[in-house]
Amino acid sequence: MDILGDRKFVEVPGTATHELPPLLVRMAADVKRLDRVMGMASELIDQEDLIPFRPVAEEPALDLERRRMDMALNLVEQYLGFVRDWRWGDSILEWIRQCETTFEGRMELRNLLRADVWPHAARASFVTLLEDKSVDTGGVDIEKAVGMRLTFREPPPLKCFSNQFLFYLNSSVANVAYTTWARMSPNPISALPPERFSFEVLNTSLQ
Repeated sequence: MDILGDRKFVEVPGTATHELPPLLVRMAADVKRLDRVMGMASELIDQEDLIPFRPVAEEPALDLERRRMDMALNLVEQYLGFVRDWRWGDSILEWIRQCETTFEGRMELRNLLRADVWPHAARASFVTLLEDKSVDTGGVDIEKAVGMRLTFREPPPLKCFSNQFLFYLNSSVANVAYTTWARMSPNPISALPPERFSFEVLNTSLQ
């Protein structure tokens, strides 16, 4: 086991670079019916009284509607960001499963499947590998994305969320989910040396 600073890296036999399955990500946060999402955002604004009632004399109806529309657009933007993060997390977990199959099929990698390297309950070593390889996510935080996928099996519609979740809570919820998941690995947790593995990241939204 190699130790670099406070990081411990598993020793991979030989000197060859191992090709892992491609990470397939639907990077676009598009939704089938954006008009329905806008409708849900408007309903959320009304249900949670996000725009306090004001007499017409104080605020013209047109200005009130403009504020309502701006807030609805903001909620939709936050929701599309949530969907984008969830899709990255879903893709990463599927990629990890494919990597597990790859390791099992190669004699020189099979013995690396020890409890302190890649426990079945928590495969955070592969998330760390993505970070070490500086994968271009377009601004998506990888750990947050995985945490979001661990929290939600499917991305719920916008109407299931509170405005507090979309504006303030989603990051903390996802980060706690990821941290809890990663800590299920028994110590010491050994990282996979990034120079020994290669893979492609493909945007399936372009297909």
